[in-house]
Amino acid sequence: MTLSMLSGEPEVITVGADVLGEALDAQAVPRVRVDWRPPMPGTEADLARVLADPRRVRANETAVGRLVSARPQLVGVRPAHEVLDLPRGTFLHAGPPIEWERASGPMRGALIGAMLLEGLAADAGEAEERLAAGRARFDSCHHHRTVGPMAGVVTPSMWMFEVHDAEHGGTAYCSLNEGLGKVLRYGAYGPEVLRRLRWMAEVLGPVLQATLERSGPLDLRSLAAQALQMGDELHNRNRAATSLLVRELAPDVVEAAPGHAAEVLRFVNGNDHFFLNAGMAACKVSTDAARDVPGSTMVVAMARNGTDFGVQVSGLGDRWFTGPAGVPDGLYLGAYGPDDANPDIGDSTITETAGLGGFAMAAAPAIVRFVGGDVSDAMAATRSMYEITLAEHPAYQIPGLDFRGTPVGVDVTLVARTGLLPTVNTGIAGRVAGTGQVGAGLVSPPASAFTSALAALAEAAAVADHEHTAS
Repeated sequence: MTLSMLSGEPEVITVGADVLGEALDAQAVPRVRVDWRPPMPGTEADLARVLADPRRVRANETAVGRLVSARPQLVGVRPAHEVLDLPRGTFLHAGPPIEWERASGPMRGALIGAMLLEGLAADAGEAEERLAAGRARFDSCHHHRTVGPMAGVVTPSMWMFEVHDAEHGGTAYCSLNEGLGKVLRYGAYGPEVLRRLRWMAEVLGPVLQATLERSGPLDLRSLAAQALQMGDELHNRNRAATSLLVRELAPDVVEAAPGHAAEVLRFVNGNDHFFLNAGMAACKVSTDAARDVPGSTMVVAMARNGTDFGVQVSGLGDRWFTGPAGVPDGLYLGAYGPDDANPDIGDSTITETAGLGGFAMAAAPAIVRFVGGDVSDAMAATRSMYEITLAEHPAYQIPGLDFRGTPVGVDVTLVARTGLLPTVNTGIAGRVAGTGQVGAGLVSPPASAFTSALAALAEAAAVADHEHTAS
């Protein structure tokens, strides 16, 4: 055996640190590289327990199967007070639950704007005093089958996209998109913000509802799949998806509301992100279909409130596992810079949870001009996400990767085993209430959100094993 090794070409496998591998490359020695990483520190025992859970493999197959088979359809646009039973003085917000005392600047700004929009305060000062005194109630959007971009604040008078899953029967909601810049979701609440929101409630929402009553349900899964083929990733780039949406709706808008058709179509067509909110509701209803599968380690929600980044896991019910939200690394508008940025905020990471956004950046090379980096970074970001996901989405395919399906179904055990964290591309809100958007970039979730979820999964596996043994 020794003689054969000396007489033939060496066959080399390199693992771990790449110093030896680079030396072999310099000598033109062929090698097989194994990209191995140790698990996240302190997770070894929890990983062993969860990986040994006999329910896990089947449970994950069930959960991710439900997610990728969901068929989200836009069926209506209706007021929040009607579809969410949202009483006056109650607001929803993005991310895990949070109290006013811990709320970030953009979250406070959006809640102040909500008070003004609903006529619950005469000015910003009074609104802030009433909020600080607990005179308004607020809760996480996710607790009400709802998602909201950035601050994600939903008030009773706002109109919501209503998305139904034709496969599994669920329903999810998201507010209508205001556009970019100084908007409520970025924490701005000036007079122009409130005027726009009132027009959206008085004109835009009713027109879209009348339009959908004429057109019937709109297949959002199909629109998203087409948009991926056209250069969108459906989080920070929605230009193709919005164009497809306008094409689908325009004839019925004209027939349903001829007196408002021009202003409505001009507003929607002038806002490249208009599809985002409908797409978020589509992702929410898809991931909700995968909830509550005992033993599943698949993530069904990732969300940020501007202070905390939280995840929810299929096998762990509605529990949140959180860590501190990070400040995105990206490009800034005008004279703004990192010192002006708030930590990451918004429910729009539901797109990554469903296999879009940062997970589909290889489909949208133009996105790197918006969030920083180059085309190779976008390709590498998507490829790395296959290492922490359970499946490839059969409908959402990437032309640049030979039409491979997007990576979907983040697995907590794979995150812990590889040390890789989900890639998220996002807008950046100004940290001072009322500022609005200051940039866009990339951000990683805190590892602690996943390690704490893993610990809870290990505890649940131990309980299930004890109950099985006892029976």
